[in-house]
Amino acid sequence: MIWCVEDDASIRDIEVYTLLSTGFEARGFEDGLSFWEALQIERPELVILDVMLPGRDGLSLLQDMKASDTFRNIPVIMATAKGTEYDKIQSLDLGADDYLVKPFGIMEMVSRVKAVLRRCRREPETKLLQIGGLVLNPSEHMVTVDGNRVELTFKEYELLRTFLFQPNVAFTREQLLAGIWKSDYLGETRTVDMHIRTLRQKLGSYGTLIETVRNVGYRLGAKHDK
Repeated sequence: MIWCVEDDASIRDIEVYTLLSTGFEARGFEDGLSFWEALQIERPELVILDVMLPGRDGLSLLQDMKASDTFRNIPVIMATAKGTEYDKIQSLDLGADDYLVKPFGIMEMVSRVKAVLRRCRREPETKLLQIGGLVLNPSEHMVTVDGNRVELTFKEYELLRTFLFQPNVAFTREQLLAGIWKSDYLGETRTVDMHIRTLRQKLGSYGTLIETVRNVGYRLGAKHDK
């Protein structure tokens, strides 16, 4: 079941009709409140969520979903207005799996829905990722440093998970953008640098494990020196 949260009735009807005609189950919501109330009762397979909504806007709804143990794994595609790059960046930073820029083609919407579903249907990781006292628990979506929980944003968590999964592997900024921001993100690579900087700070002494590889990008060293 795909849920379409869109206050414009004509757009919402087209989204739902197109999804139904291409083999999906679909349901529309005209505002964030009705969507959030329905979410307490049942779970959609994916949500297409408009940024601009009456009452609660899409970004606040996305933030609450990704902060919830119950809803964080529901894939979300944000629908943003043309030219509002800030909304796209903020959506991805808050954990959106992809975005659509209005006005978008209906077959582009279907293609992105299928692509996100393919990615999100992978088997969840259960093995702890660890170097010394730095531990990432995928099943609980939690990071601890020497036993103390560290609060990371969604993108900081994904960066750390990528590094811990392949220690000593150097990733270019472009690879990190494509792999973590997931869509055809066109922002500057300094977005990665900003997130690396805050991640290092939050990890304390373990932040030094994230090494800058000159003219390449970043990698996670496998040895921690206190």
